[in-house]
Amino acid sequence: MRYTPFGKIGYEVSSLGFGAMNLPGVPLEQARAALNYALDHGINYIDTAAGYRNSEEIIGESISHRRQEYFLATKTNKRDYATAKEEINRSLMRMKTDHVDLLQIHYVNYVTEYQKAMDEGGAYEAALEAQREGKVRHIGITGHRPELLAKWVRSGKFDQVLFHLNLAQPFAKEELIPVLNELNMGRVAMKPLSGGFIQPVEKAVRYPYSQDVHVTISGMVSVDEVRENIAAQEREVGEEERQELHGLALELGTHSCRRCNYCSCPLEIPIPDVMISSVVRDKFGLLPKGNGFYDKHREKLLSCADYEPCREKPLCEQKCPYHLPMRRVIMESAAALV
Repeated sequence: MRYTPFGKIGYEVSSLGFGAMNLPGVPLEQARAALNYALDHGINYIDTAAGYRNSEEIIGESISHRRQEYFLATKTNKRDYATAKEEINRSLMRMKTDHVDLLQIHYVNYVTEYQKAMDEGGAYEAALEAQREGKVRHIGITGHRPELLAKWVRSGKFDQVLFHLNLAQPFAKEELIPVLNELNMGRVAMKPLSGGFIQPVEKAVRYPYSQDVHVTISGMVSVDEVRENIAAQEREVGEEERQELHGLALELGTHSCRRCNYCSCPLEIPIPDVMISSVVRDKFGLLPKGNGFYDKHREKLLSCADYEPCREKPLCEQKCPYHLPMRRVIMESAAALV
């Protein structure tokens, strides 16, 4: 396991972090075993959020007795002072700790959201207060718009950023990471499998490992998954492999979707998942979770072509800040299901 100083924060973090978002979907004893196995084998960065169902309670129940062994990061997606303060205190209680090492202002994708959180009476004010009280040691931000995050972090108000970085979403490599490096900020990459779409798993995990990030968060739910992810980072990435992964990322990222979720669909098609998985599906096929996604949304995808309000000017494409051909990709995906 590689350990590096976490930017200006300084804590020596493991290159692999445990993402706890999916733990509520498995039995408690399985979650407990995975978390403790991770700590036993060198993972010292635990990531969760108040909005991840009962993930915080699982952490409190499973590893709070080992609190000195890990850097604990959680998040609030509230935008105002009062509800953010309430959520921060509730998170501490749930995780059975008197402090978190990192509190992140969560899922900030719109300028208006950022302004609301940062203005007087916003969530950032609650985070600062908690920091003064010793409940929060550092403050970070998360989001899906790397070019916006690159602007916002220049305010100097954050110590860390959590962002997408995987073979199918390599955009932060050029749009965000150089700025974070310049500012000596904590750099945490999430979703190496892009939510269960990208394979082979080893290549998927090794791509962010090959980049200039401190921690890659992987959403693991079992001892076997922890073991598999650790094995993918056991050896350093050589220059030949680095170039191979770079070329693959350029190919798999041609869909250009950042998963900012501006494109709400009246048919409830999860458009970013379709966009991001489209090139991976054609190149490598999908993991079982990815195949399950297409089975689940089959009828919605097939109905896109006949949805009258989108025939002339697709509603999703009018909202996309990147002007992507989403309707065409959806229909191509639907055709592959027939």
